[in-house]
Amino acid sequence: MPPSTQDAHEDEHDLPGPPIVMADSGDHESEGGKLKMIVQLVKKCLGVKDIAAMRLSLPASLLEPIPNLEYWHYLDRPDLFAAINDSEDAFERMLAVIRFTFTKDLKFIRGKVCKPYNSVLGEHFRCSWDVIPVSYTSDPMAPPTQRLYIGMPTEDTVSTVVSAPNLSSRLLSSESASVKSGRSAKSAKSTRSGFSFMSSMGWSTPATSPGLVETNLDAQMSNLSLDHGSIAGDSMLEANEDETSTRVRIIFLTEQVSHHPPISAFYAACPSRSVEMTGIDQISAKVSGTSVKVAPGSFNKGIFIRLTGGAGEGEVYQVTHPVASVNGLLRGNFYVTIGESTIITCTGKGKGERFRAILEYKEESWLGKAHYAIDGVIHTYTEGEEEVEEWTRVKHVPQSRIIAVLDGSWKTKIRWRYTSSSASSSSATSSAATSRSDLSRTTSDTVSPAWATLIDLTPLYVIPKTVRPLERQLPDESRKLWENVTYKLLKKEFSEATRHKQAIEQKQRDDTAERKRKGIEFAPKYFDSDLDSGVPLLTEHGKEAVDMELKEPSPYPLEGALKNGVASKS
Repeated sequence: MPPSTQDAHEDEHDLPGPPIVMADSGDHESEGGKLKMIVQLVKKCLGVKDIAAMRLSLPASLLEPIPNLEYWHYLDRPDLFAAINDSEDAFERMLAVIRFTFTKDLKFIRGKVCKPYNSVLGEHFRCSWDVIPVSYTSDPMAPPTQRLYIGMPTEDTVSTVVSAPNLSSRLLSSESASVKSGRSAKSAKSTRSGFSFMSSMGWSTPATSPGLVETNLDAQMSNLSLDHGSIAGDSMLEANEDETSTRVRIIFLTEQVSHHPPISAFYAACPSRSVEMTGIDQISAKVSGTSVKVAPGSFNKGIFIRLTGGAGEGEVYQVTHPVASVNGLLRGNFYVTIGESTIITCTGKGKGERFRAILEYKEESWLGKAHYAIDGVIHTYTEGEEEVEEWTRVKHVPQSRIIAVLDGSWKTKIRWRYTSSSASSSSATSSAATSRSDLSRTTSDTVSPAWATLIDLTPLYVIPKTVRPLERQLPDESRKLWENVTYKLLKKEFSEATRHKQAIEQKQRDDTAERKRKGIEFAPKYFDSDLDSGVPLLTEHGKEAVDMELKEPSPYPLEGALKNGVASKS
């Protein structure tokens, strides 16, 4: 029987004694010192059923200066999230959801594996993105055109910011720093899509300075090394130089709703495009050999994308999470591999034939390099078919149900094509009988349908987020809460950072003990406390926070500005 929300609250109340504390080696600068602490950590985790549920206090020197709630989200490419409901055709909307799925975690492709701060109960984070919507060519098989969002500090800027006495406020507020684009003259004439940039310092665009960037302790902190010559190709449009195009705003809100087990709820939306996303984040982790295997926790039912208007109104897409492994523990050279499958299921109003996708991550060989390969299918199903639940691998799906197949590498490029049977069929399996996908299906080569690019990940980078300045944040907002820890980590004052971190953790234990003494049950502020469905609901405070984020000023013209408030739809 699956655990209930009440179980989570009871675990939070029945905390054991002080957490297991990892000893600091004192050698914070060398890789050898960090590796020694990592080996100690692995030893402590051997045989533990779920590392994520351990009460383990790490030294600050092993942490990246970024709060977990800011790090852990699925909007690394919010422009593709906003594009899910663009098409009139149901099959093309499924393709759009798959594009989003392969780009939602770009941080793990472009950045290093890192450990952010553990969230505390009641902590929350909110942010937004103002992005130029993707555009489309006349070729119905071509992927959408995306933009370049670049924010690169000069070396002088980095050294000045890091050594400044008011480092914390400068790093975490909307004060701006000078930038260089790293863009070649060739890119100025380009006409197709590119990518965003996240530097090793994690820079984001402030709401008040469209041409500049602020230091943003963004989820990545990624030590990237970019070849700007290869970045500036013929297929690039630079968004930073376009201050007149109308943009769409995507907002994000998340809250830590349980501490033991660690659970957070999240909500994201692009109201002007009638797209919402919600879910529960909880992981289960276990040491397996020389790797850590990370799987969804029992409350984590996946990501739920809901279309609230437009052609797809009423559709809900459930995107399940695969199993990931963090490898290279003993070498200190961490890298991520993914296994098992992601399943995307479309449900909606009424009954009828719908689309479902299986994205199968191929098992990596013990020998040689990882290939990061995937296979996938898009097939039809009818809601209520029980046998469909057993189709978790590509080989499980009957050929007669398969509409399209996919393959490629989840780190580089994914391609797709119709199956021969679907290409030769003149009947429309999609809800829009005269859509572009139907036309392309009936006019394509019926013997061997051509492959088309679904998404090319090689030029894509994380789009920086916009966060309200510290002076406008509440005490329990992530950046404000962890301000002193972040400041000390960036100054490499690791002992002081650990001291501030432990003070935050101790306050959480004290607050828990006080609630228990008074017989008070913790209640989240922004999300309903019922987590059993995996689809959290916003409270009135949550709706207000979302509307506030939507109404934040922007230097750009916004599509549907101050209209279609999420609060009225949730």
